[in-house]
Amino acid sequence: MSLYRVFDIAGTGLTAQALRLNTTASNIANAESVSSNLESTYRGRHPVFAAEYDNAMSEQGAGVKVLGVVESDAPLNKEYNPAHPLADENGFIYKPNVNVMEEMANMISASRSYDANVQVADAAKQMLSRTLTLGQR
Repeated sequence: MSLYRVFDIAGTGLTAQALRLNTTASNIANAESVSSNLESTYRGRHPVFAAEYDNAMSEQGAGVKVLGVVESDAPLNKEYNPAHPLADENGFIYKPNVNVMEEMANMISASRSYDANVQVADAAKQMLSRTLTLGQR
C-alpha cells in the first residue's frame, strides 16, 4: 500500500467525523424546539458509517464510507402545556427526542476522532518529507 493512500484513508475519516459534528450540532440546535404535532417535530439525526476494507491493498476500497443519515426512532417528548401557543387541541406540545448530554458526549468523541485523523495525515506527511531527504546527506 502506498504511503499516499494514508492521506485518502485519513481524508475519509475527516469527512465522516465532520458530518458527525454537523449532525450533532444540528441536534443540539433543535433540542428545545417545540411543535404542535408529532409529524412536524424534529427527530434526532445520526450518521451511519461503514469501514471499507474489502480491497485495502488495491487502489480503492480503504477508509470510511458514509452510508447515510438516519432519524432516531426514540419516542418524542410529549408535554402537557395548554397555555403554550403551539399546544394541540388536547393541550400537548411535542419536543424532539434529543438528549443534549448524549449529544455533547458525541460531539467530544467526534472532535477527538477528527483530531486523530489529522494527526495520522500529519505523521504521513512527515514520513514522506523525511523520505525525500534521505539521500541528501
